[in-house]
Amino acid sequence: MKARLKVDKNFSISEVDPRLYGSFIEHMGRAVYEGIYQPNHPTADEDGFRKDVLNLVNELNIPLVRYPGGNFLSGYNWEDGIGPVSERPKRLDLAWRTVETNEIGLHEFYKWSQKAGTEINMAVNLGTRGIDAARNLVEYCNFDGDSYWSNLRKSNGLESPINVKTWCLGNEMDGPWQIGHKTAEEYGRLAAETAKAMKLVDDSLELVVCGSSHSHMPTFGDWEMTVLEHTYEYVDYLSLHQYYGNQEDNLENYLARSLDMDGFITGVIAICDAVKAKKHSKKTINLSFDEWNIWYHSNDHDEKVKPWQVAPPLLEDHYNFEDMLLLGCLLITLLKHSNRVKIACLAQLVNVIAPIMTNPNGDAWRQTIFFPFMQVSNYGRGTVLQPLVESETYATKDFEKVPYLETIAVVNEEQNELVIFAVNRAKEIMDFRIELGELAVEDVVEFSQISGAEIKEVNTEKSERIRPVTSQEFTLDTGVNCRLQPLSWNMVRCSLGKK
Repeated sequence: MKARLKVDKNFSISEVDPRLYGSFIEHMGRAVYEGIYQPNHPTADEDGFRKDVLNLVNELNIPLVRYPGGNFLSGYNWEDGIGPVSERPKRLDLAWRTVETNEIGLHEFYKWSQKAGTEINMAVNLGTRGIDAARNLVEYCNFDGDSYWSNLRKSNGLESPINVKTWCLGNEMDGPWQIGHKTAEEYGRLAAETAKAMKLVDDSLELVVCGSSHSHMPTFGDWEMTVLEHTYEYVDYLSLHQYYGNQEDNLENYLARSLDMDGFITGVIAICDAVKAKKHSKKTINLSFDEWNIWYHSNDHDEKVKPWQVAPPLLEDHYNFEDMLLLGCLLITLLKHSNRVKIACLAQLVNVIAPIMTNPNGDAWRQTIFFPFMQVSNYGRGTVLQPLVESETYATKDFEKVPYLETIAVVNEEQNELVIFAVNRAKEIMDFRIELGELAVEDVVEFSQISGAEIKEVNTEKSERIRPVTSQEFTLDTGVNCRLQPLSWNMVRCSLGKK
């Protein structure tokens, strides 16, 4: 099988916003406790944070972490997580029916974020709370003057402001499962007034308003239109959430799910621009895909978890080889929409539907999905080039025309590199040619592949067999020729010269 990618530096999609490679930590399951924080672990630092987890997070090079939820957010009182730890209340978390000890709160998470080299994408509770709690939290985090909340922050040990710049206005407020679920009218009005109050405290904030919880919600479309009618001039991003799974055990259909993500993004962009036109606005609303991943392996287990435990294992999907392939396709899809998707958060980061898993009595390890995300986060920086792809296609029960080749190229002028990411969906070898237009490639710095595993094979604490392996199956002429193995994730890094 043959396939071809044509790129030209004169035809680009957008500069990549680094926040496209964000992630998510929610107070649920073992994401926080036994995930990022476990003071009795051999690798724990002086603050109780697992250093083996921090090392892996640093490998992922994540610029932004959404916190503290998630469904947890809609019943959370942020004040429970400040002040002396011994005086903090234990609360029932109604979202996941667990007990939250509040041992980790705002100050501790901020300290962890500094060690992880990431910024916080803070979320405010618009389920059980509203304007007052949100504006107070902004004042606590960001105000540098003499006021009640900023002085309380200082008395709790943080003299300088945290300066959180990206904020989510609630979480999945369209979902009937959400504590404080609201209609689009109710949420739109509350989000608009909350946004105005927050920006009065700090006008540099960038705000994310809730879109639909997923594209198959019965209110999808109408929800976005109504919410944006109320909030358009006060917010900067509209959120999208979507998870994928292979419940039907149909590989070909599963690997085509990135086409669903593509259609979802395209549809939401159209809605945003329709509201812009209706309002005669000069402002463009961009997108925050602040929950996306693969989620289906743990569903049966989670139904059997007894309620009211502290940090029980929840949503602990063990990802396999086919999940890794789809995740690569989803990453490429996000890059294709980098002109409008400026923020994205892989949900989540540790233990809970996560690239990193931990054994409380052992090590942390990299799941299969860790590696495509790591490579794109580290090397997908720069300008995304408009792809012209020639590939054979196939049809599935849900998708009429699926290209066997999924690919994108990013040029990084600072590093003088061209980087190509590609997934071969076919079960046969693909001869892949990259035609470069006015770009001149001096050498292939790295050609790595993940291939050759059984589709249900997983990584474990003792074996990370599914990981990138260097390949020499490439040649250079006026372009780059690579041999892509069947069912493979691929990264090609090229050094650029002058043409």
